Amino acid sequence: MRIYFPESETLEALRGSDIEVIMDVARESLQSMTDQNAAMDWVNTNIVPYAQDVNFRYIAVGNEIRPNYNEAQYILPAMTNIHNAISSANLQGQIKVSTAIDSTLISNPYPPNDGVFNSPSYIKPIVEFLKSNGAPLLANIYPYFAYIGDQQNIPLEYALFTQQGTNSVGYQNLFDAMLDSTYAALEKVGASDVKIVVSESGWPSEGGDGASTQNAATYYANLISHAKSGSGTPKRPGGPIETYLFAMFDENNKQGAESERHFGLFTPDKSPKYQLSFN
Repeated sequence: MRIYFPESETLEALRGSDIEVIMDVARESLQSMTDQNAAMDWVNTNIVPYAQDVNFRYIAVGNEIRPNYNEAQYILPAMTNIHNAISSANLQGQIKVSTAIDSTLISNPYPPNDGVFNSPSYIKPIVEFLKSNGAPLLANIYPYFAYIGDQQNIPLEYALFTQQGTNSVGYQNLFDAMLDSTYAALEKVGASDVKIVVSESGWPSEGGDGASTQNAATYYANLISHAKSGSGTPKRPGGPIETYLFAMFDENNKQGAESERHFGLFTPDKSPKYQLSFN
């Protein structure tokens, strides 16, 4: 699971669970993490006391921080300082430091082999950091948003994993195409060996075109099956795709488009919206 800011109650509940965890450094904390002492304090407060009992996988230093955001200047220094703090705690073998990007950083996503980062001066130093530390790139992959942005060219079935057969460039679903366009972009900055972990993916149950309980249930069930299948993607065949579903709960107070409030697997009162199997 993914936690977007440190919360002691949640971390205590995760002790001994063996649930793999992504922990975020929140956007409002990024500037302070450019100070090494502050980064040490953050790790010593939020990671070290739990590390023996909580299965931390990654620390995401920022979520969807775009190159034109003021916080973009803090990402790499903060990643470096958090990594140093993790290493000082002898946890560098257990926990990798990364950042989570979204698909707006990718130009020419179709065909997927043409994918390229549109701000290489921003992303390349980050990718070099990931390469040197054996860390993956975290990427939020949302076929839903790609679909609603180009419904004339993207069939709903292609976005929901229900299309029969492959298209003219060999893809059966939009998720694989979006993931492979990000791999293509990594290749173009000399990082073909950097793995991608899908740090968010989901579908809303209401609030927009194509948003329904049926479509969301179909998407989540098919995504789980595909990620676990071991088929990989056309560009990276073989092996499961490490994927984190977004989100655990509907966020009924969230700002923005109506659909943004309906990505949860559960309602705010903890009632399940779908019958999903992770086995």
